[in-house]
Amino acid sequence: MEHFGYLVRRLFWLFATVLILVTLLFITLLTYRPGPSETTNSLLVEEKAEEWYPKDVVDALANGSMPPQVKKGFLFVSETPGQMGPQADAPNKRFTGNNLTCTNCHLQFGTQAGSGSWVGVANRFPQFGGRANALGDLKDRINGCMERSMDGKKLPKDSEEMLAIVAYMEWLGEDLPKEKENEYKGYPKIKIPEERVDLDRGKLVYDKECLVCHGADGQGIKKPDASKGYLYPPLWGADSFNNGAGMHRVITAAEFIKSNMPFGLATYKNPKLTDEEAYHVAGYINSFDRPIKANTEADYPDKKLKPVSTSYGPWVDDFPLEQHKFGPFQPIMEYYKRNYNIEKSK
Repeated sequence: MEHFGYLVRRLFWLFATVLILVTLLFITLLTYRPGPSETTNSLLVEEKAEEWYPKDVVDALANGSMPPQVKKGFLFVSETPGQMGPQADAPNKRFTGNNLTCTNCHLQFGTQAGSGSWVGVANRFPQFGGRANALGDLKDRINGCMERSMDGKKLPKDSEEMLAIVAYMEWLGEDLPKEKENEYKGYPKIKIPEERVDLDRGKLVYDKECLVCHGADGQGIKKPDASKGYLYPPLWGADSFNNGAGMHRVITAAEFIKSNMPFGLATYKNPKLTDEEAYHVAGYINSFDRPIKANTEADYPDKKLKPVSTSYGPWVDDFPLEQHKFGPFQPIMEYYKRNYNIEKSK
């Protein structure tokens, strides 16, 4: 009997333990909410991306939190003429040929989305470039700007200037959520009008929206300290970008203008100009003379990859120079699709 009683007690405690465990499991299931590593993880990532903002460059300079090499890079891109341009003290430091600053196009010190922002740019290289028909790194891309937008010469890849500029760009992209990468990439597309640029319409837009900053002659306004470049850059003429620059292509220029101009009044999310206005004023700006880059015939070794709005030949089509420069561009795009199965958007 004593042994029997012991078995009964053991069975009772076993039953009670099982009952307690079942009850706890039931309560857990009723109150369960997915944790961050489960189904709500994507929501938390999206929320983090929504809350993310680019670095406050001005604040980082003021509070001293910008690393020394990054600060050097900032000065090279924001005070370009005096740091590595025509006004640099040492002749061997004069790499740019005009008095533009890099940040005349890459707005808000390279942080503004829709203006070829440098936020996250280091993550996109190496990448294939049709202009060289080769895989290039970020330094190659910077030197493309040096030779074209800055109308100058290449920086040595191991130079103080190059290393500092890359450090600045990498610093801007620190902690960039993957979900935000595309927002800071290049320029948003426009719907390209199916007509030739109308220079008269372009002039009307220019006089209304651009003249106040860039002047009737398109020569811009210099900063009080000219070694720091332009407050508003020249859009044509001897001190502007050369004809080999991407901004000399009407479609590329129109994308930039639509997303960013008039300066301080427009963003890619809230533009002021229509696609048509941006298109015609881009053509008007690019109808004036500017520096000529040497050896442009070597660009795009595979001529089929040349953007349709590239204003200099040779091409592998028979469309005239004027149409490559001012459009309409759709017939050229259709030609490449029909003959080479290449989709072109600019």
